Parts: sequence; C-alpha cells; structure tokens
Amino acid sequence: AMLDPDSGLSLTIARIVQRLKGSSLHSQLERQARVSLHKPEIRLESLKEDIKDFLKTSGWEKKLQNAVYSELNVFPSPCHPAAPPEHMKEPLAYMRKAQGSWEKRILKSLNSMCTELSIPLAQKRPVSEQKELLNKWNEMGTDEPDLSLFRPVYAPKDFLEVLMNLRNPNYENGEHPSFRNHLGLIQVPLKVKDIPELKEDFSELGLNVGQLGIDDSAQVPPEFFENEHVRVGQKVLAEQDSAAAQQYVRQGCPTALRADLWALILNISNQPEDILYYEQLKSNVIQHDLLVDSLIYKDVKLTASNDDYYFVFEDYLYQVLLCFSRDTAVLEHFTYSSATPPRSYIRGKLGMEEYAVFYPPNVNYNSFILSVAPLCFLYHEPSKLYQIFREMYVRFFFRLHSISSHPSGIVSLCLLFETLLQTHLPQLFYHLREIGAQPLRISFKWMVRAFSGYLATDQLLLLWDRILGYNSLEILAVLAAAVFAFRAVNLMEVTSLAAAEAVLADLSTLKVMPLLQIFLFATVT
Repeated sequence: AMLDPDSGLSLTIARIVQRLKGSSLHSQLERQARVSLHKPEIRLESLKEDIKDFLKTSGWEKKLQNAVYSELNVFPSPCHPAAPPEHMKEPLAYMRKAQGSWEKRILKSLNSMCTELSIPLAQKRPVSEQKELLNKWNEMGTDEPDLSLFRPVYAPKDFLEVLMNLRNPNYENGEHPSFRNHLGLIQVPLKVKDIPELKEDFSELGLNVGQLGIDDSAQVPPEFFENEHVRVGQKVLAEQDSAAAQQYVRQGCPTALRADLWALILNISNQPEDILYYEQLKSNVIQHDLLVDSLIYKDVKLTASNDDYYFVFEDYLYQVLLCFSRDTAVLEHFTYSSATPPRSYIRGKLGMEEYAVFYPPNVNYNSFILSVAPLCFLYHEPSKLYQIFREMYVRFFFRLHSISSHPSGIVSLCLLFETLLQTHLPQLFYHLREIGAQPLRISFKWMVRAFSGYLATDQLLLLWDRILGYNSLEILAVLAAAVFAFRAVNLMEVTSLAAAEAVLADLSTLKVMPLLQIFLFATVT
C-alpha cells in the first residue's frame, strides 16, 4: 500500500528522529546548546532562535543535515503503518522465501564443515593464543596455517544457479505479457529501466558534460575541466555538505580529494567513539575464534596473493574482515535487507541467548575482500578504513549478495543487463545464446564483485564514484552491457562459452567512462 506523501513524510521524520536520538551527534548537540547559554549573544527573550543561529554558524546544523541525509540514503521510504515488518525487508513473498532457503543452504554448508573438521563455529581462544594474535595483529599475512581442509562455502556460479531458478508463482511459465520474449537466464518479471530512462537518470554522464575519466572530450579541454573541477571539489569539502558532495562526484572525483569526498558522502568522520568501537571489535576477534576466521584467512590468501594490486594490503584485509565478522551494528541493516542474520551458539551453550553469536550474513568472503581492497588505496588508518567499508556494505554491497526485488539488487541488475543486451544488441545476444554462452554467465561475477579485481584500480574508483553519486548499483549492469558492446565484433566470431570468456578475460585496459558514455548516449534507441 502506498502512503500519501504527507503521512509518508511524517513517518520518515519520526523514524529519523527516533534513530538520531541515541546517537553521539544528539548528545554533542545538547552539549553545544548548553555551552552556548553562556555566550553573550544568546538572549533569554529570543533563546530558541539564538541557539538555532549559534548551531548554524558553528557548523553543527550542517552535521545534523548530513546525518539526516545519510539516514535517507540508507533506509527505504517507510511502508504503510499497517504493513507487516517483513514487507520492509522485501515486499515480494517469493523473493523472501528464496532468500530464506539460500541462507539455510549456506548455514548447512557451514555446519557440515564444522562436523567434518570437528571444530565449533565459535570458541574462546586460549590466553596464549590471544597474546600471540595481539602481537602479530599488523602482520597476520606472514602466517601460513594449513587450511587445505576448509572449502569456500559457495562460488558465484552457485548463487547464479539459484537466481536462474527464481520464478514468480503468480505467473505460470512466463505468461507475463511483456516478459514472454525475454530470452535471458533470469525468469522473474521485475521492472527494469530502458536506455531513455537510464539517460535521464545518468544525465551527468552525457557527452557534453565535463567528466573525470574522459581524456578527449570535444567540448571541454580536459585540463581546463580538471582544474575547475578540483577547485569546486575543494569548495564542496570546505562546505562539509553530504548532498553537495554526492552531486559533485557524479562527474568523478579528483584523486587527491576522493578519500575525503567519499567519507563526507557516507557521513564518516572517525570520531573518538568510532575508534573505540573498532578497538572493541578487535578485542572480540582476539578473544574469540570463529570458524569463519579460517574461511576469511583462506580467501584473503587466495585473492590477495594472486592479485598484483591487492597483495600489499593483505594485513589490512584481515583486520577489516575479521572485525566485520564480529560487528553487531551491521545487524541493523537486516531490518531493510531481505536477508536474516544467521546465528549459532558458543559450544555447550545452545539456546542461551547471551551466548548466541550472530554469523556474518554472507560468507562469500571472496567478494568482500574485493570490496575492501580498493578502499585500502584511499584509507590507511584501520578504524576509518573499517567504517568506510561497513557503510559501503550496508548501503550498497549487501544488495549484491542477497535475493530481493530492489532495483539495485543483484536480481534486477542481472535482468537489466540481459534486457539491455537483448534490446540493443539482439544479434550478439542471440548468437551467444545459440552457442551456449549466455552473456550473464560471463558478466555475473563482474557485477557481484562490483568489478573489483577486473578493472584497473583508477578505473574502478571512477566507477565507484558514480555508485556513490547516484546512490545506485544500476551502473554496474550498464557497464557490463557496455563491455559486451565494446567487444561485440570479436564476440560475434566465437563458437563456444570458453572462447567468449577468453575474449572477455582481461578488462584491465578498459576505460570505464568512455564505455558508459558511448553505450548510453551514442547507442541508437
């Protein structure tokens, strides 16, 4: 049920007030207001107005605006008050059901690994081991434990199989009128955008708009645009306004300003209490040994050590992911994610609530590693790196690992990708389908990892600028389609899935922005 705008707005306001009440920002604002009472410019007869003015001029009003803006970006617009809470998680029952059974399958796989290896999901580390871990916290990469018995819980292709088998029970075998001619692997009728709608949404990527990441724009000499863009970026940072920063990065971030602009958009300021929180997570890692620690370890070793760009960050990756697996604040996001946090109990304490350990929602750490690694280029202070990753996860990345009908969810992205190809490159689409090389079988891993590990790092960061700028992951599907369009001539000649994969095996020389521009704005629609 849709709400009329007014009651929707008042529900949103009530929810944000509720959420900000317990925050440290709230107590800081109260403290500031009390301090201001001693200032000569605050008069009793106009107390309320004077305090408001003071909060405005001292920059606290901006901080409050950014906090509100951040809430609006993360949480969905409110459901009807009468709607059951699971609707906030995911309105479509069949999607909720599919996500539920996928989670059960993952947990079953974890539990059977515990049984096979006879190790518990969670146990307290002996004191000697705690000391040892504390001493080598900054160089965990030097360890070489034998992890041959641990196996990945699932691979992207297992997840793709699950998505391919999704069906809407209300439509018998695809009799949805507009959907009958969809020949891709995804068989659920969700609404996805066409190129005219995408052009409108991504208008700042247009051919006559200055862009970082385009070297030879006919309109504006790049060095002129760049100098001006840096100047504007510095101004945006000085203003400390999240909404302005989000609009600004749609045209790309100058390298020197990116770390600060992303932090501003995500409203991360790394306050003393944030650093303390990170230290608490760290001590939890040191005290308790979880089964996933070994999985994280194994995945980091496999991913980082095979990647020329990322291996230097190996130690950071362990720190961030081990802390992430202990972070209960992440659980908050399950109120609006179709996923539900799995739980297990510390051995011997089954059913006792205080011993329940919430299991990290997603155990495909390989994708996590790839979403932390690029951030290591920007943030070198562990607690800040950690907060940025956590915020990116609860805003964006969790959608790539859970089954939902959200426009930025992985199901919609797969469908958008297939629809764009089938509509705008029908010959290529049919050719690949005929030879058994369904395009999604190739592009799925790019999207699920937000292209990390596939693009050159400078290009990946330009792409992620736009994810943050548009608060949407749809650009991943557009880029995936654009890559196929760019390599179409070679792909028309292949005769097998393996050959198609070979044509698309190396994306490290691609330039993201020209590809997106040509596909969106130069394709004849």
